Amino acid sequence: MRAYILRRLLLIIPTVFIVSLIVFTSIRLIPGSVVDYIVSSYEFQTKADLQQVRHELGLDKPMLEQYGIWMGQIIVHGNLGKSMITNEPVVQDVDARWPVTVELGILGLIIAQLIAIPIGIYSAIRQDSVGDFFARTFAIVAISVPNFFLATLVIVYPSIWWHYMASIKLIEFTKDPLGNLQMFIIPSIVLGISMAGLTMRMTRTMMLEVLRQDYIRTAWSKGLKERVVVLRHALKNALLPIITIIGSQISLLVGGSVIIENIFQLPGMGQLFINAIGQRDYTLVSSIVLLYAVAIVIINLITDLTYGMLDPRVHYN
Repeated sequence: MRAYILRRLLLIIPTVFIVSLIVFTSIRLIPGSVVDYIVSSYEFQTKADLQQVRHELGLDKPMLEQYGIWMGQIIVHGNLGKSMITNEPVVQDVDARWPVTVELGILGLIIAQLIAIPIGIYSAIRQDSVGDFFARTFAIVAISVPNFFLATLVIVYPSIWWHYMASIKLIEFTKDPLGNLQMFIIPSIVLGISMAGLTMRMTRTMMLEVLRQDYIRTAWSKGLKERVVVLRHALKNALLPIITIIGSQISLLVGGSVIIENIFQLPGMGQLFINAIGQRDYTLVSSIVLLYAVAIVIINLITDLTYGMLDPRVHYN
């Protein structure tokens, strides 16, 4: 198992290298540049202004050399460079924003599983009942409706009907835990609902498959209670595919949090990322995507290792 983990960790290097190279190149192919954004604030714009800004930012060098300088800062100095707009270290911006994204992601993931797994289990053990019909309908709606549409409805209609608008001012958890949770609960529910549909359908499908196995029939014949049969015997063996779905959804939280943070004006990594793209801040965009890539690879590794914890038959070579 140690050899397997070591190989997977070593695979992070080429994966991150390829991702960083693609992002570093593609962001520079978007129309407009960081130079245009900076010079647009000048009262008079001349070619000399453009050339001076390009030289100061190091954009007059070949792209491969720019990439080498950026990666050299990461490998040799252990930093992600400086923002081309604010000239502040990227690590400083990331350090101020990541707690918001992590809190939103964790709450959204917890809410998704609290919704999906119990409903999926109920839908399986009450197959073709009225409750099963509504559960399947909910899952289809949750999968089909984009989270940005649901978030927009949650913001617009309460403000029209009840003149209620959630606070968009960040409340730190250490200062006011209750106020912090009140601020995050609605975005987390929206994010959780968008993820719950797929997990609920997978839970239902796997539970139905496991409940038809011979050892489950044996457990029923022994007179065991339904709760014991479902939770102790069936659910544990149905969890492996569900864990796979949950692991993939953690990766999808990256994209989902970008949209939700911008709609609810949460000052997290997603909002920082969108602002950086709008300003064509090449260094900041590339650094954020690099961090996301590392996080996703590590999450996938943890997901794979979870299989061995749930099923002793799984071996890593």
